[in-house]
Amino acid sequence: MTTPVPSAIKLHKRSRLLEVHFGVDIFQLEAEFLRVLSPSAEVRGHGKPVLQTGKLHVAISGVEMVGQYAIKLIFDDGHDSGIYDWSYLYELCHNQESLWREYLTVLRSAGASRDPDVAVVRLLQ
Repeated sequence: MTTPVPSAIKLHKRSRLLEVHFGVDIFQLEAEFLRVLSPSAEVRGHGKPVLQTGKLHVAISGVEMVGQYAIKLIFDDGHDSGIYDWSYLYELCHNQESLWREYLTVLRSAGASRDPDVAVVRLLQ
């Protein structure tokens, strides 16, 4: 099965959304979602994922084409090494809800926060 190729990709800087069209299907992906699930080695950790925290306010400052098979997203926190190929982008679009739920579960169990200005303190019981 061949992975669909996006028919359009639009960056909405003010709302921090990346709009991705796969044919008639239109998806909106938040910058924070794309940042914490970046396919970069920095995030994937060479086989051991590195939990991304404090990315609530991150924005996408740019989108660059990578050949005819992917895009590179440039985030305002300096992260710019993730290459989102069409297959991964399609997966993110179609599994956004479950991937986000899974991320929030891992974040909670780690006692971490999405907000960079919040430190979570665990109390011993």
